[in-house]
Amino acid sequence: MLDVKLLRQDAAGIAAQLARKKFVLDVAAFQALESERRLLQEETERLQNARNVASKTVGMAKSRGEDVSVIVAEVGELGQRLDAAKARFAESQVRYQAFLAQIPNVPDPDVPEGRDESANIELRRFGTPRQFAGEAQDHVAVAGAEAMDFERATKITGTRFVVLYGDLARLHRSLIQFMLDTHVTEHGYQEVYVPYIVNADSLQGTGQLPKFLEDQFRLVGDENFFLIPTAEVPVTNLYRDEILPAQRLPIRHVCHTPCFRREAGSYGRDTRGMIRQHQFEKVELVQLVEPADSADALVELTRHAETILEKLELPYRSVALCGGDLGFSAARTIDLEVWLPAQQTYREISSCSNFRDFQARRMQARYRDRDSGKPELVHTLNGSGLAVGRTLVAILENFQDGSGGVAIPDALRGYMGGATRIALRSA
Repeated sequence: MLDVKLLRQDAAGIAAQLARKKFVLDVAAFQALESERRLLQEETERLQNARNVASKTVGMAKSRGEDVSVIVAEVGELGQRLDAAKARFAESQVRYQAFLAQIPNVPDPDVPEGRDESANIELRRFGTPRQFAGEAQDHVAVAGAEAMDFERATKITGTRFVVLYGDLARLHRSLIQFMLDTHVTEHGYQEVYVPYIVNADSLQGTGQLPKFLEDQFRLVGDENFFLIPTAEVPVTNLYRDEILPAQRLPIRHVCHTPCFRREAGSYGRDTRGMIRQHQFEKVELVQLVEPADSADALVELTRHAETILEKLELPYRSVALCGGDLGFSAARTIDLEVWLPAQQTYREISSCSNFRDFQARRMQARYRDRDSGKPELVHTLNGSGLAVGRTLVAILENFQDGSGGVAIPDALRGYMGGATRIALRSA
C-alpha cells in the first residue's frame, strides 16, 4: 500500500508515476474521500470533546447539589450524535481503505518506460543456445506419455494438471533438492516450511487481494481460506504485525511449496505441456531488509536465482521489466528467461522483485531503527529460485539426445544416483 501522506501531498504527481504502470488514479475521487474522511473525523472529535465537557459539568453540578437532569439529557443527546458520527466515520474509513488497497506500487525512477513486454530491456545473456541437427522436440514429445501423463491427470482432476512417472518424477524432485541445498549452503538462506493454505489477511498483505481474487483457489466452506499462489504469501507474512530488532535484518528465507493458480483470463495460452499449470512447484527466495539495502538486495537475490541456471548449464537472459509490464506490488522487477529450443525463444522462469515498503505497509511489518529506536517499515523482496516445472521443461528440451533420452546436467547427477542419462521412451 502506498504511503497516504504522499497522496495527500501530491496526488497528481503520484498519478503521473502510476500512469507508467498503465494505472489511472482517480485524483478527484481520492480528494473527495479524503475530504469526507477529514470532515467526519473532525465532527467525531468535536462531539467527543463536547460530551466530555458536558460529563464533567454533570459531576461539578452534582457536587454543588444542583439539579442535573437537563445536563444529563444533553450528555445523552451528545452520546447519540457521537455514536452516529462514529458509525459514519467508520463507514467512510472502509471506503477510504478500499480505494487505497486497489492502488498499485509506484515504479522506481530507473524502471524503463513502456506499455508492455516489448519495451522490456535485456540486461545480459548467459550461454549459447544449442544447435540441433534437426528440429528440436518440445518437452511433451521428449518425455512421452509414459513419463508425462496429461490424460490421467485430466481424468483425476482436470485440464492443466500433470502426472510424472519414474525417472522424470525423480528428476523433478532432484531439482527441488538441488535448488534448496544451493540456496541454503551457498547463498545463506534459512529454509522454512509453511502452510499451503493462508487466510485472506495474508493475501491482502502481499497484494494478491483484493485485485487478484479471481486468480485464487478459495476453499469451499470457509471463505477466509485460500490455497497459496506462491510461497511469497506465507513466508513474507511470517512477519506481519511484528516489530523486528534491526539486528535480525536481513532476513533471508528459501521455501519450496506447490503453488495453485486459476490462471483466470489466460484461456488458450500455453495449453500444451507444463508451461502454464493450475498446480506447480516453486522454490521461492524471500528477503526482508532495511530500506537502504533493498536495491543491493535485489541484485543479490537475482544473482542467486541466476546461479541455479548457470549450474544447470541452461542458456538464459535477464530482463528489466518496463513500467507497463510491472506487477501490482513491484517497484522494480528483473525477469530471468530460459531458452526453450522447441519454441526458439526465451521464456520466464523467475521474476525477482523489490517491493520496497509497499507490502510491509499493508502487513505492518516493521523493524526498530538502529539510531532513533522508532519502528520503521522493512523493505521486502522475492523471486523464484526457480520455478521447478519450467526448469524441468528447459532441461528436457535443452538436453534431449534425439534417442528417447535426456542427458543429466552435472549438478544433478549426485541427486540422480550418479546417472548421466535417463531414457524416457524408445527412439
